Amino acid sequence: MRLKIPKNTERISWTNHSIDKMRYYGLSEARLKRVLNNPKRKELGIAPGTVAIMQSAGSKKHPTEIWIMYQNLKGGKIRIITAWRYPAKSPIRGPIPIPPEILEELGEITNSPC
Repeated sequence: MRLKIPKNTERISWTNHSIDKMRYYGLSEARLKRVLNNPKRKELGIAPGTVAIMQSAGSKKHPTEIWIMYQNLKGGKIRIITAWRYPAKSPIRGPIPIPPEILEELGEITNSPC
């Protein structure tokens, strides 16, 4: 199977490393975009300033997860740094990163008398 190399768009930028990993794990551009649009889990990335997202894949008997590590750039653009397939169900690493302004807004809503 020959992988179609993804093109950089206004919204998404691909690194050579991510393209190599797509080829290695047999992941298509459409599959990674699906993970970007509907992640099941979101965690802080290992590299500073990155986010890792995951979506379940595979079957009940052979579960796998597809992970993407990306970086938010100026202008709402996303740089996909790497992608990989985890061969099982991975442990949850930490709390979901929620921006402080959203936490403040949620605190105001829950503390206000109804």
